[in-house]
Amino acid sequence: MSTQGAAKRTGTAVPDHDVEVTEALVRQLLKEQHPDLAGLELLRVANGWDNVVYRLGGELAVRLPRRASAHQLLLNEVRWLPFLAPRLPLSIPAVVRRGHPGAGYPYHWAVVPWFEGDSAAVRSAADRDGYASALGRFLRALHVPAPADAPRNPVRGEALATRAEAFTRRLAAANPPLEGPWHEIFAAGAKAAEYHGPPLWLHGDLHPHNVVTALGTGPAAISAVVDFGDITAGDPACDLAAAWLHFTAAGRDVFRAELPYDGDTWLRARGWAVHFGTMMALMPDGEPLRSVGRHALDQLAVEGY
Repeated sequence: MSTQGAAKRTGTAVPDHDVEVTEALVRQLLKEQHPDLAGLELLRVANGWDNVVYRLGGELAVRLPRRASAHQLLLNEVRWLPFLAPRLPLSIPAVVRRGHPGAGYPYHWAVVPWFEGDSAAVRSAADRDGYASALGRFLRALHVPAPADAPRNPVRGEALATRAEAFTRRLAAANPPLEGPWHEIFAAGAKAAEYHGPPLWLHGDLHPHNVVTALGTGPAAISAVVDFGDITAGDPACDLAAAWLHFTAAGRDVFRAELPYDGDTWLRARGWAVHFGTMMALMPDGEPLRSVGRHALDQLAVEGY
C-alpha cells in the first residue's frame, strides 16, 4: 500500500499539527460537501509532515493539511496538477474533488486518486533501475517552461549556492560525523555555470518515497509519481538529483540518456544530490529515506569529485 507521499519531507522530526484531523471530521466534511462519497470506507493511512491522508473506498484518498504552512502547498496541487496530468506519461494525483473549510476545519482539502503499490523507498536500488527510463521520460515531459504565475519555492529550483549555509550547518551538527567528500561535491555543483534558461516545471521533491511502484518483486515499474507539494519552476538540476537518490550507476546511465542536459547541469544536480542525501542520511533509523540518503552518498563517493 502506498502512503501517497504524505511523509514527504526530509528532516529529523515531524512538526506539530495545528488542527486535529480525525475520521469523524473527514466523514463530516464529506457529508457536507461530497455526500455521494460519504458512505465509502475511510482508513487513515498516513500522518505526514504536511498532510493527513485517508484512503476513501478502493480508488480514492482524501488529503487534508495538518498545519497552516501546508495549506498553500495543497492549493498549488489543486490548481496545477489537473493542468499537468494530461501532459505527463505517468499517473499523478490530479485532484478529482475539491473541499473547502467546514465543520470546524480551517483549510481547503482534496480528494485524489489512490494508487495501489509500494513506496519505491522500500525497493532496492537495483530494482529501482527498472524504471530509470520511465522516470527520465517523465521528467523530459515535465521540464517545460512554466507560466509566469507558476508557484515558486525558495528552497527548490533556485541557485544551489543559496543552500550552502544550511548544508554546512547540517554537516557541522552531524553526530557522528558524515565522513566523505560532501563539501567538495557541493562546492563543485555551486561553482558550475548557473542556469539561465526559462524557469521549467519541477516536481521539487523527487525522492523514492514519492514514487509508487507496482506490487511485486524484481525490476520495479512506476504506478504513479505523487506528492507535488513542492511543485515549483526553476533550474531542472534540483529534480535531476533523483539520478543518485534512486539508481545504481547502470540505472543512472539509462536515466541520463533520456534527458537533454549539459555537463554543468549535471554538476549542479550532483550538488543537489549531496544536499538531499545528507539530509536523508541523518534521519532516524527505521525511516525509509535514511537508507535512500545513505545510498545516494555511497553513489556520489564512488564517483568522486
